[in-house]
Amino acid sequence: MSDRDGGGGGAVVRHARAEDLGRVVELVAEHAEYEKAAPPAPGLATRLAGLLFDGEGPGEGPYGRMGPDGGSHGQAGPGGGLPRLRCLVAELPDGSLAGYATCAPELSTWDGVAYLHMDCLYLTSTARGHGLGPLLMDAVRAEARALGLTEIQWQTPAWNEGAIRFYDRLGATSKEKRRYTLPVDPAASAPVDGE
Repeated sequence: MSDRDGGGGGAVVRHARAEDLGRVVELVAEHAEYEKAAPPAPGLATRLAGLLFDGEGPGEGPYGRMGPDGGSHGQAGPGGGLPRLRCLVAELPDGSLAGYATCAPELSTWDGVAYLHMDCLYLTSTARGHGLGPLLMDAVRAEARALGLTEIQWQTPAWNEGAIRFYDRLGATSKEKRRYTLPVDPAASAPVDGE
């Protein structure tokens, strides 16, 4: 993906690099605070480094190494495979990072196809309203195209009226749903069919 500039006051959107990881983790913590969520667990930088730059391991499916059409797409990690998670950053002309978007391919059972799930899109409070959001969304669209995917899905808190207006202006549609989380005890093993 090439750097994108277009309305962000000289800012560019690009893939995150390893040297950006510290700032990305700071942005993730700001994002969690903004959404009134718990702060990230310790060790986030290490976990993100594996997801963003290894291109190996848990990221091998779906499409961690191959696109949905069987071809290789996107930016390869040092291991030669594609990273499981893609992170795009909004870089200001002074070199500082003012926001990020993360996304990864997922599957829709109902449609029987893959789509790009945008997990996060966040801009610092001072960076909002300057054209960086559309730049990040354009980059996420480009990521979907590079992976051969035809749809992007995401969610935002119902109280985040600014984000909802932004997504509505883009022409996105929404569905009312609740997001649930359920912790899983890794020590407990569930029976597998045939055992």
